[in-house]
Amino acid sequence: MNKPPLDTTNVIIFVGLPLLALVLVPLWGVYHGYTGTQWLWAVAFLYLNGMSITGGYHRLWAHNAYDAHPALRWFFAFWGAGALQNSILIWASDHRRHHRYVDDDEKDPYSASRGLWFSHMGWMLREYRSNEEDFSNARDLQRDPIVMWQHNHYVALTVFMNVGLPVLLGVWLGDVIGTVLLVGLLRLVVNHHVTFFINSLAHFWGRRPYTEDNSARDNDLLAFLTYGEGYHNYHHIFQNDYRNGIRWWHWDPTKWMINLCSRVGLASNLTRVPDFKIQRAILDTQFRRAHNKLDEGRDCETLRETLEREYQLFTQSINEWTALQAERYERKKEQLGGALEEHRQQLQQKWDSAALRTKLKTLEYGLKMQRKRLQLLMEQVRLHQAQMA
Repeated sequence: MNKPPLDTTNVIIFVGLPLLALVLVPLWGVYHGYTGTQWLWAVAFLYLNGMSITGGYHRLWAHNAYDAHPALRWFFAFWGAGALQNSILIWASDHRRHHRYVDDDEKDPYSASRGLWFSHMGWMLREYRSNEEDFSNARDLQRDPIVMWQHNHYVALTVFMNVGLPVLLGVWLGDVIGTVLLVGLLRLVVNHHVTFFINSLAHFWGRRPYTEDNSARDNDLLAFLTYGEGYHNYHHIFQNDYRNGIRWWHWDPTKWMINLCSRVGLASNLTRVPDFKIQRAILDTQFRRAHNKLDEGRDCETLRETLEREYQLFTQSINEWTALQAERYERKKEQLGGALEEHRQQLQQKWDSAALRTKLKTLEYGLKMQRKRLQLLMEQVRLHQAQMA
């Protein structure tokens, strides 16, 4: 089968620039050297570019995980262009297709099922049909004046951010060539590949606690390298959450940045998936694994009965939670309808709301306890299979 033709521009950017960096950056370092200040500026540019991609291109524009003040949106538009990963419109449209058709070789632009190299950068080096622009999934972005301004002026903007700005910084630091090599070239190459790790390694290496319906995985090391994007299994099932790392100890600088921006008025309406839904996803995955394990084993009737009882409790909890959410929604509609007349009624509504929250918290705790019981059950299954072997 004939391969599509090479994309010359992308080959120069994604193959030529890394080769250039591999030769020129060490040579200049040996014969001239770099200052600590230049290295600090390179790291600063790296984070400004990287977190404009993760916080802006990705969580803001691709997934609408929160709303941002125009000042923050302009900031992301400029520094995101400096990452040289295409305009917001093209990047976000491609990414939405990736989520909708994940692992589909024909429709996912960087499908991991086509291999590690393809998903890392091979998909950009040739004119594959899956790369053809289709903005039918990005009508909201086409109505965004900041997105469209950046899209229409992208080439000039990215040249300024990647060449003009490092040159000006180099003039100020007294070493234009060294600054361009370090802050411009090396920083760009590193930024490219840590981003590409999410498309590639994060679909091959790591854990799948929330879903096994796609290849995305959670990986703590990748999260550290990619400003929090490495909790990719979670992200693929709850893509609209402004967090990727949902626990306080999860390394997710992008989450912290968005949260900080919300505290100073630069971000609002942060989407946060309820803990019950998260626990439900984990348990659902564990039940599937338990059923598969028991299907493999022999003489496991007692364990199968225990698992079935646990699954019935799980289903009951889901139904109760759904009913409580519906009741909560109806109460909010009543409050918005202007039916609050007497002080007694206001107190009654507060009482009812508190009671609903208590019931929801009880259900969440129940799922957490069920997870522990299921883990113990899985340990029993492993011991039983070891004895039967």
